[in-house]
Amino acid sequence: MPATEPVSRLIEEFNKLPGIGPKSAARLTYYLLRMPEDEARALAEAIIAVKEKTTLCSSCQNITDSNPCAICASEQRDHSIICVVEEPLDILALERTGRYKGLYHVLHGVLSPMDGIGPDDLKIKELLQRLKACSVEEVLLATNPNLEGEATAMYLQKLISPLGIRLTRLARGLPIGGDLEYADEVTLTHAIDGRQEM
Repeated sequence: MPATEPVSRLIEEFNKLPGIGPKSAARLTYYLLRMPEDEARALAEAIIAVKEKTTLCSSCQNITDSNPCAICASEQRDHSIICVVEEPLDILALERTGRYKGLYHVLHGVLSPMDGIGPDDLKIKELLQRLKACSVEEVLLATNPNLEGEATAMYLQKLISPLGIRLTRLARGLPIGGDLEYADEVTLTHAIDGRQEM
């Protein structure tokens, strides 16, 4: 028996989300049907609120409900260093460490010619304007260590180097708790090249 139009529509909408296939979309839909009405309304209101009440920080391009965002507005942060990340979720991961105390800049993606994503599709122009307007001493490139992330870092390096700003990259190597025998050659090479004094 085919699903009713509202059920089919919700399944289709869930199916558009990343990582949600048709079966997961159907499971979520039927879960919502069994959910108490007040909880379903709270979920719907949260989705609407996130679309209506969030914006991009005019400085770092992170998602925020105030402009500038709390990180950019903080006097406690080191304003001489900017960490460039691919996505807003990357900021959450770095903030969980408690080690990085500088500012951020979110590119909202990486260069990917295969997917039709070029420099104009990212927040690179905003980064360069920011670097020219502020007294930044270091840019930490924290793109992912994959083909697109490396290509994006190299592209940014070519643009930022002439500005005379120190450029750094996140260290790469072996994960804590990993075994040498299971590490790939590229990871081991980075671990050897990035070795430190003890």
